[in-house]
Amino acid sequence: QVQLVESGGGLVQAGGSLRLSCAASGRTFSRYAMSWFRQAPGKEREFVAGISWSGGRTLYADSVKGRFTISRDNAKNTVYLQMNSLKPEDTAVYYCAARQSILVDSPTRYDYWGQGTQVTVSA
Repeated sequence: QVQLVESGGGLVQAGGSLRLSCAASGRTFSRYAMSWFRQAPGKEREFVAGISWSGGRTLYADSVKGRFTISRDNAKNTVYLQMNSLKPEDTAVYYCAARQSILVDSPTRYDYWGQGTQVTVSA
């Protein structure tokens, strides 16, 4: 069982930066692939970025490549999402998710989810 708690969301102007954190409970955090998803009002939940259990492999949605960076600290049971050059279209609730297997980008294949943190980017 893994419990996930996101933090770091907020209101930022376009072009600004935010860093999201996701703190995980449980001693087996290092065995889990971790990803960030987001959901804007009226839209489906979409993959943003993911990182393998070792940190050796990362995936990014095309819409965030070059602007967002995912990382993890297994000693702190935490995964991060550094978001730079934010755009109004990045506005959404951001969710952290975990799965005890290889890194994938489909939300239906993740077992554990956080409660989400709101990110709002003003024009």
